Amino acid sequence: MDVQTQEKWDRASRTYDFFGAVDNKRLGLEKQRLLAKAQGKTLHVAAGTGNDFKFFPPGMHIVSIDISPKMLARAKIKAATYNGTIELREADVHSLDYPDSTFDTVATVFTFCSVPQPITGLRELYRVLKSGGRILMLEHVRSTAIGPLGIMMDLMSQLTRRFGPELNRDTVANVQRAGFRLRRVENIYPDIVRSIEAVKD
Repeated sequence: MDVQTQEKWDRASRTYDFFGAVDNKRLGLEKQRLLAKAQGKTLHVAAGTGNDFKFFPPGMHIVSIDISPKMLARAKIKAATYNGTIELREADVHSLDYPDSTFDTVATVFTFCSVPQPITGLRELYRVLKSGGRILMLEHVRSTAIGPLGIMMDLMSQLTRRFGPELNRDTVANVQRAGFRLRRVENIYPDIVRSIEAVKD
C-alpha cells in the first residue's frame, strides 16, 4: 500500500464532496452517459466519497475500491442509497487482490490523473478484466489542441500533484500501452477531459 498517497487522499476527503458537486454540475451528464454502459460484475476504481455511485445503472453489483479509508467511510453513506449492491474495499490499484479475469467492466472517473504509476495501474486493471471486457474512463488529460493550454497544465501540475491530480497526463496513450484496444475517445472541454472506452481482446 502506498502510504504517502493514502495520506494525501485521507486529507482530501474533508473537501472532496465540494469539488465533487462542482464536477457533477459540469459533467454529470457525461458521467451518466458513460457509466450507463457498465455491464455485469463491475470494478469502480477510486470510490472517493461516493459521488459517482448515482450515475451507475440500478440493480448492479459493483465493487468500488479506494486507497483512502477516510474516503471510504464517507462513501459508505452514499453506497447505502444505491439501488443495487456496492461493495466497498480499501485497495491500491497498483496491486489488486483479485484473480485474473474477474470483472466484466472497469470504470474510472478522474482517477488516472492521480495514480502515481498509471501504466502499472492500468495493466493491473487489464489483468482483472475478462477477455472482451470493457474499461470506461472519464479523465483529465493534457490538452493537445491548444498549445498554450497544454503548457499551462504542465506548470499547474507541479503544484496540483501535491494535494490532488496531475493535469497533464497522456491517459489515452497509457491505456494503449497497458494492452487495451481503444474503441472510442471523445474530447470534452475542449480536450482537457476525455471520455474513453477500450476493450481487452
